[in-house]
Amino acid sequence: MSAPTRRSRIASSDLWVTGSVPNAQDTGSSLTLSYAVGNAAGDVYTAPFSMAGYSVDNQAFLLVTNTSTFSTNIHSEGYDGLIGLGPNSGSSIYKKLSGDTGNNAINRIFEQNPSSTDDYITLMLSRLHDAGSNVTGQFTISELVPGYENVTSMPQLAVEMVYKDKNVGVIGPDGQPISVSSIVPKAPSGQLVAVLDSGFTLPQVPRSMSDAIYGRCGQLINLTFTFGGISYPVHPLDVSSSDFGVTFSNGSPACLGTFQPISSAFSLLGEYDMILGMAFLRNAYTLINYGNLTKWTAINDFVQTRTNGQNLINSPQYSLLPSSQEQHSPETAEEKKQQYEEEILSRWPYILVGCLTFVFMLIGCCVWRCCKRRRMRKMAARQKLGDNTPDTNRSGPYSQLHDSQSTATLVMQPMRASTLEFKEEYGKDAFSRSP
Repeated sequence: MSAPTRRSRIASSDLWVTGSVPNAQDTGSSLTLSYAVGNAAGDVYTAPFSMAGYSVDNQAFLLVTNTSTFSTNIHSEGYDGLIGLGPNSGSSIYKKLSGDTGNNAINRIFEQNPSSTDDYITLMLSRLHDAGSNVTGQFTISELVPGYENVTSMPQLAVEMVYKDKNVGVIGPDGQPISVSSIVPKAPSGQLVAVLDSGFTLPQVPRSMSDAIYGRCGQLINLTFTFGGISYPVHPLDVSSSDFGVTFSNGSPACLGTFQPISSAFSLLGEYDMILGMAFLRNAYTLINYGNLTKWTAINDFVQTRTNGQNLINSPQYSLLPSSQEQHSPETAEEKKQQYEEEILSRWPYILVGCLTFVFMLIGCCVWRCCKRRRMRKMAARQKLGDNTPDTNRSGPYSQLHDSQSTATLVMQPMRASTLEFKEEYGKDAFSRSP
């Protein structure tokens, strides 16, 4: 199995292919990999694997026989499988097989040189139909693309905690930060959790963010993301796209927003807020800003490609509208339901604790009420029968002592020595009646 002869997408942490693979050995295990747009199910095999000049033996992969659940025909799209380059912690094959048998492809490659400190990959995406861009899409293992060596001096972000910068994480078309609250319970205040995924053509962002980006603009849109104190401006050609064949009623091509509202299907349990896919990744080399593109170069690229050389940016027709006229993307009843479900599921630990607390308090209240009613019934019964009825269970301060064998004693000390002393002191008997 050789990557150069078999087209595959790069994403996730697992390797799967369709068709036949020479010298493949069945491991006896099977599983289903779930994605946002379909499932890949099959049996787990091992076979020789090579990619980018690296080769490994007995690489575990999933041989998929049915891809009909995907929203598109993957073969017509030009690929026959997927190469997962994420860590083993996200690999279903690794968890399925015992030991290191299920190590994913990139781990197997890095294991060939355990003393190396160059265990990294880089990714650069190209932009089609951009007259001003000469970038060629590249994927490298343990080497940097010439001219982009400065990436090693950029701020490093923890893979499992990819947060946008606080308060200024996303700059909208009006130059102001877009305020959005995270659905991730443990996310720091004012920050969102982002996933970088080269498999997503259209980035997925919170609906309120999508509305803030597109709700007040007609054509050219400025958008910037900030990570680690570094700003990553998104090229206007990546903020909207005319590549989907959509036209207006007069036949002119329509541009669609590429930063689409995220649905609960992608963040059902509140693990992240947005997925920054190809439209964002075209503007960065791994995590580095496309800084050599000046503002005016990007605008010129947009004008030449999207408006046939006519600069209509300052036209009143496409001026930035006030926030009071902001438009909102349509939201169906089903999407609203999914949004409510997402909010509930993302906070289920707190809801569970609250429900348990309420149940315990309710049980305690019921027990207290039952005990109180039982005691009241006993008191009412005693009052009805009278005080002469013996009550061995009576525990009041005046309970009779019926146990003749009891050794309990009562000791009382008078406040004064005797009534005689009282009479001598006050001139009258302590128990005499007043005249």
